[in-house]
Amino acid sequence: MISVEGLRVEFGVKPLFSGASFVVNDRDRIALVGKNGAGKSTMLKILCRLQLPTSGVVSIPTDTTIGYLPQVMKLQDDTTVREEARKAFSHNTEMKARLENMNRQLAERSDYESREYMELVQRYTEEHERYLMLGAENYEAEIERTLCGLGFRRNDLERPTSEFSGGWRMRIELAKILLQKPDVLLLDEPTNHLDIESIQWFEQYLAQSTKAVVLVSHDRAFINNVTNRTLEISCGNVIDYKVRYDEYVMLRSERREQQLRAYENQQKEIADAKAFIERFRYQATKAVQVQQKIRQLEKIVPIEIDEIDNSALHLKFPPCLRSGDYPVICEEVGKSYGDHKVFSNVNITIKRGEKVAFVGKNGEGKSTLVKCIMNEIRHDGMLKIGHNVEIGYFAQNQAQLLDESLTVFDTIDHVARGPVRLRINDILGAFMFGGEESEKRVKVLSGGERSRLAMIKLLLEPVNLLILDEPTNHLDMPSKDVLKEAIKAFDGTAIIVSHDREFLDGLVSKVYEFEGGKVKEYLGGIYDWIKSPIQAECQETAATTEGNKNINDKENPNKVSSATMSYQYRKDMMKRVSRLQKNIKETEAKIEKMEERINDLDKVLCTPEGASDMTVVTEYTSTKKLLDNETERWTQLSMELEEIQNEINI
Repeated sequence: MISVEGLRVEFGVKPLFSGASFVVNDRDRIALVGKNGAGKSTMLKILCRLQLPTSGVVSIPTDTTIGYLPQVMKLQDDTTVREEARKAFSHNTEMKARLENMNRQLAERSDYESREYMELVQRYTEEHERYLMLGAENYEAEIERTLCGLGFRRNDLERPTSEFSGGWRMRIELAKILLQKPDVLLLDEPTNHLDIESIQWFEQYLAQSTKAVVLVSHDRAFINNVTNRTLEISCGNVIDYKVRYDEYVMLRSERREQQLRAYENQQKEIADAKAFIERFRYQATKAVQVQQKIRQLEKIVPIEIDEIDNSALHLKFPPCLRSGDYPVICEEVGKSYGDHKVFSNVNITIKRGEKVAFVGKNGEGKSTLVKCIMNEIRHDGMLKIGHNVEIGYFAQNQAQLLDESLTVFDTIDHVARGPVRLRINDILGAFMFGGEESEKRVKVLSGGERSRLAMIKLLLEPVNLLILDEPTNHLDMPSKDVLKEAIKAFDGTAIIVSHDREFLDGLVSKVYEFEGGKVKEYLGGIYDWIKSPIQAECQETAATTEGNKNINDKENPNKVSSATMSYQYRKDMMKRVSRLQKNIKETEAKIEKMEERINDLDKVLCTPEGASDMTVVTEYTSTKKLLDNETERWTQLSMELEEIQNEINI
């Protein structure tokens, strides 16, 4: 589908990457990985032709459509949410206008026997059939399904986009791209503005899609659930691992060990050659051997190795006074803005040493309650902060509070105490401020870089209550690992607002879910909450709002109502979904193998010897028939899966 050969990109003396060659095939789910600055976003821009490479070829068939979601884009605020999403179907709107114009002509004209009239009838018939084949009559329902899947309520769809935050407007842009159904999806950090429920819906969407996907993400759970292939940009090269991310991590570790051994052997060879040259440089009897060694040194291509992985670096919060037994107690706490009630009757008791997560859809009040705890905004009810509580708070706007006149190194040096001052460079390196980056002034840092610096600063302050509001948004995976290990080793209390399942997994022991103005407590980790009857019940309730009920009734009047559906029934249906997904995955693997074999046989049949070889011809025919059968089976399984998922509203 997309073929890349000999790609080279230069922005300075050293190329960003060179000699990159790979192919993006149908149904490929590719994770594009590499350290920050390696060129991942640049690669996506080149694939969608927004940027030209220094050299190399990117071949894309003319009929291949590409959908690209950048990290940042210019957003318009002059329409409603629904109208903005309708722009994805602009070609359908134009087609409908043409059909209406032709229909009007047919009604007005009376020359029924003329050639022009018959040609008009023929054009109208063909265009109308094409219009129906594209499903153009159902696009309104598809718009609502996609927007609701990404977290919008039905009554949000008529609101102006200007009333929504940048994160919600990015969701609208993602919805537009998905509605266009491009052949290749290029996604740059698509989960940054999604909550857990929306991420799960998005994973299901991509799992059912037959399109190719190339994505950049620091959400490990998301890329593990979505991708089946990993492209790594490292040391200016692009390495293709035909495995998902977790398997890639193990293979990469083995590859790096091989690199280190090869590097050490090469360094020994260079050192031995230099020692020989130095020792016999002025001896006439060894002149020939010395010249040979010099020529050997000149021909040696230095082996590059990946930068040292600092994810194993262990940070520990400095000691702090022991807090009271209950650092945070909320009794009947509520918050409203005019007529809009954010939440009410919140009763929370957080014990010393607990690590808890605040989860729920965006806009349900997670950050608002955090601000109430920090006494930044007024609230109803009683909210008590315990004895000797020292709070370390990381807000989403924390980066704005840094001193812009200081360098990165000085910012951390001012808060570091004791032996940790000897490890400042290691700590900065773990958070992508290694080398010359540490000498940058804060005022020239990007928003993401400032957030990372604020996080390091917080890690070195003596506190006994950590409150972190979306701490992982600007961290890569190694940095997240460092932060997670530091919080796990922290002997104080932690409140974490996050949608990153992998980050929360094994870190928190209690989950507070914000839903519909209420806060529900659930004991257990993040995946226990996701699989819990409580969460399933919340999803059912959300799926049966009045608007969604109307849509579902129109589409399928015999559908079982989510409100009355028993938990056991839903559980049985989910088992069927898992079984179907497994069968679909196995079928896809068979189809991929057969397609590869057919491609190989095609090459053989193109030769005179192969074309006359009946064994090859017979194998080609039988393989083609098997492929058709497997493709038909895949279609049936996919349709069955979609019907079940529609029935249980997932």
